[in-house]
Amino acid sequence: MRILGISAFYHDSAAALLVDGRPVAAAQEERFTRRKHDQRFPESAVRYCLAEGGVGLDDVDHVVFFEKPLLKFERLLETYLANAPRGFGQFKTAMPVWLKDKLFQKAAIAKALLPMSVSGDVERKLLFAEHHQSHAASAFFASPFEEAVVLTMDGVGEWATTSVAIGHGNTLETVREIRWPHSLGLLYSAFTYYTGFKVNSGEYKVMGLAPYGVPRFKDLILEKVVKLKPDGSFWLDQSYFDYTTGLTMTSRKFHDLFGGPPRDSTQPLGQREMDLAASVQAVTEEIVLRITRELARAYGIPNLCLSGGVALNCVANGKVLRDRAFERVWVQPAAGDAGGALGAAYAAHYLHLNRPRVVWNALDGMDGAYLGPAFAQSDIEDRLMRAGARFAVHGEIDTLERSVDALERGDAVGWFQGRMEFGPRALGARSILGDPRNPEMQKTLNLKIKYRESFRPFAPSVLAEHVADWFEIGEPSPYMLMVADLRPEHRRAMSETEEKLFGIEKLNVPRSSVPAITHVDYSARIQTVHKETNPRYHALIDAFRARTGCPMLVNTSFNVRGEPIVGTPEDAFRCFMGTEMETLVVGNCVLSKSEQNQAFAEDYKAKFELD
Repeated sequence: MRILGISAFYHDSAAALLVDGRPVAAAQEERFTRRKHDQRFPESAVRYCLAEGGVGLDDVDHVVFFEKPLLKFERLLETYLANAPRGFGQFKTAMPVWLKDKLFQKAAIAKALLPMSVSGDVERKLLFAEHHQSHAASAFFASPFEEAVVLTMDGVGEWATTSVAIGHGNTLETVREIRWPHSLGLLYSAFTYYTGFKVNSGEYKVMGLAPYGVPRFKDLILEKVVKLKPDGSFWLDQSYFDYTTGLTMTSRKFHDLFGGPPRDSTQPLGQREMDLAASVQAVTEEIVLRITRELARAYGIPNLCLSGGVALNCVANGKVLRDRAFERVWVQPAAGDAGGALGAAYAAHYLHLNRPRVVWNALDGMDGAYLGPAFAQSDIEDRLMRAGARFAVHGEIDTLERSVDALERGDAVGWFQGRMEFGPRALGARSILGDPRNPEMQKTLNLKIKYRESFRPFAPSVLAEHVADWFEIGEPSPYMLMVADLRPEHRRAMSETEEKLFGIEKLNVPRSSVPAITHVDYSARIQTVHKETNPRYHALIDAFRARTGCPMLVNTSFNVRGEPIVGTPEDAFRCFMGTEMETLVVGNCVLSKSEQNQAFAEDYKAKFELD
């Protein structure tokens, strides 16, 4: 049984191919088109998935879209009618788009797929899942659990903003919902907008900024903006927001409550923005913990799955894990809308076709999320040569040794190996790596490589067998979706003067023996690296450990601010030449910046739109 899942037309379009219940390919369209958060029909991703699966579209049994457009249109109409005449401007802007394109998505999807079909038999194969059903299916059916509570939290699907389903075997039943316009995802996005970042891409910046601030607005938010009940259910006072009837996230009343208009993105961050970030993060954690404690009490199931955009909040996830209301917690690595493509395929396979459940390996069903394109060594060499790169080809062991040499001397190393990751995180296939012991590495990567805000933290990739020696975590975290604290013996004690520092002043104070990955609150966003899912990356870190005694590397995505993660060797070479990265390793090809033809150098600082 071959099922193609598709998500599109909002943000992060993607495709995924499921064969007999197993994901064989999945990718976001942005990696091919080089347009960040590309929302268009994922033609390139679909073609890749079919090629990777060795099938044509005519060999596919079903094509499944990740949501139901008519239900979303119903929400648009009902929201306008409930608020009219307020919101007419937004309604007038949205209506032509819906009437021209979105309302007739079945025909639009069939038309987009038709060139890939020899038979022309496309429309008959189309199915539609619901948005939160797709999210929940992507989490439960890829998890290692036979039974679990599945919590989905995001901005909004058709109507649901928070939903709970119970997964058992090949079944998944929705049992609770919170509906539009009351949304935890949109609450967080409102503060993302208000603190001067871009909605649907800047939320992780707010999360990274939060430890620099004090949650002094938390009580005010819970008093005025959010009505929160003991069981975690919540209600948002819509007079503070503008997303239902206007074209921005927050209202004048919101601005008055928090002391002024939204920050202009060109203005420097102040203590107010840091405190706002800390406050909305604290409120989010409070809501999520109340929900998960209630669900554990109500259903008595030891396993929890998380999905939806809010599940990318790895700080909240880490607190849920440590809270131990649930014994085990698993988060879908492509928790946002891109993962809806995979979830839609799962929903068709198990819920529509009633196929028996398959759990594929000891970790989970995602194979480490390495579901994207890979390139053969001969193809890599040919592509790099045509791009004008100068490189040396080595054997596998020598490639690892030369990579460790570069890391030891303080280089930022571009690492392009094997199959590309599915989801927003680089997991050692399309990564930029560094030495976590280097106190300058965090600043170097932010300012000279990524060209982004200096406060942004970096994650450690840690050998799974050594993670408990360094971090206060007892579970695998293969997808960089759990935050845990560094163990006390690796921390550096702060002086009395350093303890008194506020905000961004904390940034330049080394806090541990691995300062490049230790955030200002002694936390880190951990990726456990497993030999079973990424043997080459595991071997690199192990070689670094053998040389230095440190079983981890700094890992950040292989891109600059505003650029999609690199998808091809040519993308990697261009990014390498557009930044101050010193070494690039693609397959067994090793490139040194000093040996390159500077005619291929680019200025990447202004090449991509701010994210």
